[in-house]
Amino acid sequence: MKIEIWSDVMCPFCYIGKKNFEQALENLPFKDEVKVEWKSFQLDPTLKNSETKTTAEYFREKKGFPEEQAKQMTNQVIQMGKASGIDFNFEKALITNTFTAHKLLHLAKKYNKSSEMEEELFKAHFLDGKNVGDIDTLVSLAVSLGIDTEEAKQSLQSEEFDYEINQDILEARNNSISGVPFFILNGKYAVSGAQPAEVLKNALTQTYEETVVPFKDNTQNNLSCDADGCSI
Repeated sequence: MKIEIWSDVMCPFCYIGKKNFEQALENLPFKDEVKVEWKSFQLDPTLKNSETKTTAEYFREKKGFPEEQAKQMTNQVIQMGKASGIDFNFEKALITNTFTAHKLLHLAKKYNKSSEMEEELFKAHFLDGKNVGDIDTLVSLAVSLGIDTEEAKQSLQSEEFDYEINQDILEARNNSISGVPFFILNGKYAVSGAQPAEVLKNALTQTYEETVVPFKDNTQNNLSCDADGCSI
């Protein structure tokens, strides 16, 4: 069963959604049959690669929110994060353009480590206050997951994964996805937002029972012939 997840590194609800999804999946008997594909999405592509902003600065300059209102909003997210096992540190978080970070995710996908890389990027941004638009920072994250230093540098400094990232963003637009996280479950159902683990568990179970189990049953009971003979 294939699960596609659109996400952006600087989206706190995407981090919460990831944790809740993993919790939901862990308690399902068919978890080993689930393949997760992370898709790129940019909440604010207008940000420059060469600059960073604090969370308070970003809310004030981009959203027009006064500092006190921004603090109230982040405090709410902090409480939500704690319930999912995340200790958000918005005072340290550096807002920047995430396109280069998405290149690292696509590189990690080559080695079946995209979920691990997604986690490392979230931790770097929301917990450690690292600049996820900085090449050296991203290379160090790649190396921590066993990816070669030179390959990481080459991928991040070239246009190697630009097409894949833009295709993800185009696919999101074609599916009317305007916010993240956004989950598409085996091409049939969609779940939007950082839903609780129980909601995701029920959605995954329903999708599996409707899209995978019938196919399994038909395969087991199907009388047919192929190049190797007939099932008699």
